[in-house]
Amino acid sequence: MSTITVSNPNAIAVHARSIERDAHPISRKDISPNALRVLYRLREGGFGAYLVGGAVRDLLVDGHPKDFDVATSATPEQVKALFRNCRLIGRRFRLAHVVYGREIIEVATFRSNADDGSGDRETHEGGRLLRDNVYGTIEEDAVRRDFTANALYYAIEDFSVRDFVGGYEDVQARLLRLIGDPETRYREDPVRMLRAIRLAAKLNFTIEPATAAPIPALAPLLRESAPARLFEESLKLFLSGNAVASFEGLERHGLLPVFLPETAKALASNRSGALRRMVLEGLRSTDLRVANDEPVSPAFLFAVLLWPAYCRDLMQLQAQGVHAAEAQRRAADRVTVHQLNTIALPRRFSLPMQEIWLLQSRFAQRQRKRVFRLLSHPRFRAAFDFLQLRQFASPEHAEDIAFWIEAQTQPAEVVAQLEAQAIEAGEGDAPRKRRRRRRRTNGGAPE
Repeated sequence: MSTITVSNPNAIAVHARSIERDAHPISRKDISPNALRVLYRLREGGFGAYLVGGAVRDLLVDGHPKDFDVATSATPEQVKALFRNCRLIGRRFRLAHVVYGREIIEVATFRSNADDGSGDRETHEGGRLLRDNVYGTIEEDAVRRDFTANALYYAIEDFSVRDFVGGYEDVQARLLRLIGDPETRYREDPVRMLRAIRLAAKLNFTIEPATAAPIPALAPLLRESAPARLFEESLKLFLSGNAVASFEGLERHGLLPVFLPETAKALASNRSGALRRMVLEGLRSTDLRVANDEPVSPAFLFAVLLWPAYCRDLMQLQAQGVHAAEAQRRAADRVTVHQLNTIALPRRFSLPMQEIWLLQSRFAQRQRKRVFRLLSHPRFRAAFDFLQLRQFASPEHAEDIAFWIEAQTQPAEVVAQLEAQAIEAGEGDAPRKRRRRRRRTNGGAPE
């Protein structure tokens, strides 16, 4: 076992270790054939090439990776010269993407933590890493990765696993540990705090105490992250099949008040805990759909996550004497706008989310024509599913749910017929035609 000291802010000692093929469970049959093609061609070109990161970690815990990333000693330009199906992307972190139909193998050059004065490594005065394109050795690459579990390299030449920072033992112990000083690493990229929560939830790992300790105090740094990036992180947190564990992790480590500030305020003021029960049930339903390979709309997800905030604002507006329908619209707009300051929820999701909320009041309307108009609404199914979730916060919705279950048994042709009658009577959503006024002659009589 060799020890190498690498130039980095924390003077991390690297202990190079090779876990031979017969001592680990990774098999080539579990690796993407396209990733293997990339590894072999890089080796044939004279470069070091390794499967790296999450794929190695997941394979070690009997997982099934969706993505296979490669680390290499070749520069992005050298990778592109080897693969006709390659494109180079990124400025902050330059990468090569080797494209095989719908599968993309991401190839990254070994990075160094050192600043060589070229301007290819740039750090914000707060410690946030803005640019990271100084290339180095595999040992240097290992220490600049985030967690030890993600700093494992599978070598194609002898099928061994290379470990430089104790990641192999941490994976065996199901422990998530940052490489280096946790506060420094979080300041480099505050989104690492969310990543810690997500990986711990996904892998059923425990966050090592020293890695977890700075998170509550540093949580406000998330506000410096781009809202569009936080939207992508929210989808990873809640649409990967571990939404409940991720939400509880955000609460436990003090990130919820920064990530979903309006929701956190509403939950804190809801003493009965009814709104939290509903949110958790909605997230359980999301996890079940993901497990069953069923689609989940981000609009419905955020309707669940932000519902406590909507209820809180709605109650405040109604207490101020605002008419119910106007209060609903204003509450929906207010919650959406406030959340946009943190997470850039696209309009293609925020508008359906608001529709799901605003349709809730219509479930109490039992007039026959209104019933069939609501049944034919394009957002009915999502809104009704949401109504069913609400009974986990309050049993008072049971009667409405039973009524609408029965209403859905009506034949489609009856629904269509009654909807047409409603529109003809001027009660539908279609605009009424204006009666054309006839021109008059000079004598005042119609032409």
